[in-house]
Amino acid sequence: MSAGPPTERFSSGRLPPSLRAKPNVGRVRAIFNLARIDKSPIELQLVGRMLVRSALVGAAAGIAGSLFFFLLELAQRVLLEDLTGYVPLRAAGEILLEQKAGVHFRPWLLWAIPALGALAAGVISTYFAPETMGGGSDAIIEAFHNRGGVVRRRVPFVKAIVSVLTLGTGGSGGREGPTMHIGGAIGSIVGRYLKVSERERRILLVAGTAAGMAAVFRTPLGAALLAVEVLHQDDFESDALVPSVLSSVVSYSVFISFFGEYTLFAHAARYPFDPRHLPLYALMAVVISLIAAGFSNALHATQKKMARLKLPMWCKPALGGLGLGLFATPLLLLVDPHVGPAGQGLGVLGGGYGAAQVAITGASWFPEGWLGIELLVVLGFTKILATSLTVGSGGSAGDFGPSLVIGGIFGGAFGRFAKLVLAHTYIGVKLNAAGIDPGAFALVAMGTFYGGLAHVPIASLVMTCELAGSYDLLVPLMFAEGIAFVALRHTSLYHSQVRTKRESPAHRGDLITDVLSEITVGEVATKDRPFVTFERKTPAKQVIQQVSESEWQDAFPVLGKDGELVGIVNGEILRTLSADPDIGALAVVDDLMAPPLSVSETDNLHAALQKLLDNNVRELLVVDANGRIVGFLDEADVTRAYHGETAPED
Repeated sequence: MSAGPPTERFSSGRLPPSLRAKPNVGRVRAIFNLARIDKSPIELQLVGRMLVRSALVGAAAGIAGSLFFFLLELAQRVLLEDLTGYVPLRAAGEILLEQKAGVHFRPWLLWAIPALGALAAGVISTYFAPETMGGGSDAIIEAFHNRGGVVRRRVPFVKAIVSVLTLGTGGSGGREGPTMHIGGAIGSIVGRYLKVSERERRILLVAGTAAGMAAVFRTPLGAALLAVEVLHQDDFESDALVPSVLSSVVSYSVFISFFGEYTLFAHAARYPFDPRHLPLYALMAVVISLIAAGFSNALHATQKKMARLKLPMWCKPALGGLGLGLFATPLLLLVDPHVGPAGQGLGVLGGGYGAAQVAITGASWFPEGWLGIELLVVLGFTKILATSLTVGSGGSAGDFGPSLVIGGIFGGAFGRFAKLVLAHTYIGVKLNAAGIDPGAFALVAMGTFYGGLAHVPIASLVMTCELAGSYDLLVPLMFAEGIAFVALRHTSLYHSQVRTKRESPAHRGDLITDVLSEITVGEVATKDRPFVTFERKTPAKQVIQQVSESEWQDAFPVLGKDGELVGIVNGEILRTLSADPDIGALAVVDDLMAPPLSVSETDNLHAALQKLLDNNVRELLVVDANGRIVGFLDEADVTRAYHGETAPED
């Protein structure tokens, strides 16, 4: 055989094409899916295309949210107030259209209205966009993780219509969930029209979600934090934070341009912090966590029961609406003589923010003392049942609003209870009840209830501070949120939430890169194991025999006269060559070897894996700083290392 550079011999085509090895690296590609990783990662700069697009999404979501808010108020006025005479209990900053005086209450009609509205909404959702059933937050989380940030173009329109029908006829749910869904869908649609990458489309989806929330809840920073935090139980989308903040600010600005700048709830001017009240906040956090877990169980139990019913999808929301009407109407007739028309609504139907307002500030008609506490407790459990019937049956109404309301109601009841109890003398000791404001406990409980249940402690903390207009409650909020976060670790309001980014398909590629980049080749390579080497003139027959006898080695180094590495023989080539003894009788190693492929023991596994894929081999030589072979790195070694780093802890 003629001498020459090994590279030329291997590439000159001496071996037939059928004998040129194409090792199977499909397992590596399937496991790591690195073939599609974008080698140019997205860089979100302070001024750049993502922020411009986020501002566009914010403006569109702000306009859509404002229109949705107006249509919802109009539908509620016509279908609920004028038609049935129902008087909604509203928060101080919730009134858009002035309430009419002297409207006659028609309970014989009220019991059927929620069912009719839910029926119409169910039909539209079923036949045009089934994903618009339910609150909307879960659908956005699902789209982010499993659908590449894609939401169908029809969703914003369908979601707005069915939510107006559901909530406008008294469905017990919030408007924030639907606007989050609408805003997220707008972000996804903008991304698709602009033909952005999948990662950018996901970020615009999150930015739109924040914009939808900010448009109607009027907490721009809290909305931005919620959008990036609600996707995971123990993580958040840091790349989407700045776009979400900008989108939220733009959307909020659009909304207040139409409806003015004011907070949703009226509250005390100050909530002075007293360290002596921390044990009370701790006890309240435990109580609120138990109630939140009960609410989640009730909601999910209703969803499961509805799913098992052998009924058409479109009639299930109507069934929930019928149950709501039959339950709420007698309750209103029962309490009306005691609270009067001013409290007729009691927050049972609709979002119920008026009930939370009563828990914060009280009302002229609301009873004081133990009777007031009892009424709040009854109202809280009533709201849990009403929301489970509406949202659990597939009604297009949010679960965010009711969560805040329920938390606020029970928090207000706890604050009143603590104030009454501490005002009495026990065992001859006068306990100090001064400084206890039930409104502070109601606000803290709002953030604690939703923050623990949705695993968004930071977002709910900031939202509560924005609602209160100050950071007086920051310390008790941090304290109570921490307790609820631990207590509700294994309870989640949203099925689609994943634990961390590592469990999200949205981050499968980039997180694998991050994990492997932190591990060096030397940490996982096979070392201190006898291995087979060849010389350039070794006959192919001898090579075939030794390769076939090797139980683990796949890359066989070829050494020169001075022991230097001059090439490599791949096991796959020789196993193929053994099928043709005639060619094997003529060839020597110099004809079979390829240029030496190796990695340094100080290289990271991501670089090593990329070399495995680029060269279609299953094993690499590992060398030290002097070029001496110290071990081997197989695709299985990389797989084991990745699995060891990402396997969930027991």
